[in-house]
Amino acid sequence: MRALIADDEPLLRHHLSKLLGEVTSDVEVVASVSDGLQAVEKIKELQPDVVFLDIRMPGLDGLAVAGAMKELGTFPHVVFVTAYDNYAIEAFEKGAIDYLVKPIDEGRLQKTCERLVNQHKDHDQRDELLKLLESTNDNKAPPLLWLKAAKGDDIHLIHVDDVQLFKAEDKYVTVVTADAEYLIRTPLRVLYQRLCHDTFWQIHRSAIVRVATIARVSRDITGKMFVETTSGSTRLPVSRNAQSLFKQM
Repeated sequence: MRALIADDEPLLRHHLSKLLGEVTSDVEVVASVSDGLQAVEKIKELQPDVVFLDIRMPGLDGLAVAGAMKELGTFPHVVFVTAYDNYAIEAFEKGAIDYLVKPIDEGRLQKTCERLVNQHKDHDQRDELLKLLESTNDNKAPPLLWLKAAKGDDIHLIHVDDVQLFKAEDKYVTVVTADAEYLIRTPLRVLYQRLCHDTFWQIHRSAIVRVATIARVSRDITGKMFVETTSGSTRLPVSRNAQSLFKQM
């Protein structure tokens, strides 16, 4: 699981990251930020699986960040971290999977990680079931040929053969062609049902890419996989489940 830590205390961020590395091999810290506004930006950019949120932070507090995630349409597991235990009820009302009180106890963090792993497995099972259900309906949905997409105040008609990439961003999906970008409201999972799966691959929950535009696949020093497109201007993360698409490449 890819994790983000948000806390205005640098020592706490370092300590929590170090403890996570000691108690579990299932959680990888991919970012660490010092306030709520940075947290929202990094959550939007990185789409982490779990977020450790301090409740009292500058800009936006942890509870506000949790609320903002729903507006972004992203739903990582949330663990609140705070020096105050009187926020517990509100934290769980925000959908938190756990609630840690500072100073963080190693044994208590171990239990949190076990809970995270179990919850994440349940999510993976639900995702697999959803994919199975969607695949049984593929024959019922007509193939997608034309898109009605917005650019500024205008509506454009775009043939699917001209699309290089679909990216989920905020409440919209960005449709990328060779020379422009447009917006549509159709969710990615609905789009993917109507696309040819030999022509388009969903490489991440936020990205569908035309296979012919993939220039190369690379890994960074942490082992995370990325797709680079032929345009040279786009680098997209590949989810753990989608990495199997590239095993024979």
